[in-house]
Amino acid sequence: MKKLILLSFALLLTTFMVAQDDMAKKKVQPSPASTLSQVVGTTDVTIEYSRPGKKGRDIFSAEGLVPYGKVWRTGANAASKITFSDDVTIAGQALPAGTYAILTVPSADKWKVHFYTHSEARWSPYKDKEPNLAIEVSSVKMSESIETFMFVIDEIKDNSAIIGIVWENTFVPIPLGVK
Repeated sequence: MKKLILLSFALLLTTFMVAQDDMAKKKVQPSPASTLSQVVGTTDVTIEYSRPGKKGRDIFSAEGLVPYGKVWRTGANAASKITFSDDVTIAGQALPAGTYAILTVPSADKWKVHFYTHSEARWSPYKDKEPNLAIEVSSVKMSESIETFMFVIDEIKDNSAIIGIVWENTFVPIPLGVK
């Protein structure tokens, strides 16, 4: 009987310690991970990224958190990742099905958007590579300020949509075409 009580106590203690360890590993992330999935036509589009907050900072400007003319990972932590289940067009240019890292170069009124074959989570190695696709799109100033960075997929039609980059008072529409 003593062995059974001792075994039960040891099992309970082990369970408590594992639960404590799991709770210690979980903590609030300053830029939480997010996944956006959307079907456009018959194409699955999935974007995986981290969502930094404005937190009173100046975001897009010459001296902002994301300075004009500099390569940005387009989110926080790792390179933002977009996956297309089928071949697509981005601003009218062909992009094969696959998974891509998205890096951008913001300016006051136009953004360069680069798609690289996704090979790793870190974003800095992509800066030295040639993108699979590079486009330039006009950004739109919004009257309201958005606190937390996000991607959106909007204006969904049978064969097109807009992938939007949204933060602070900036909206960057990226035209997506599908078959």
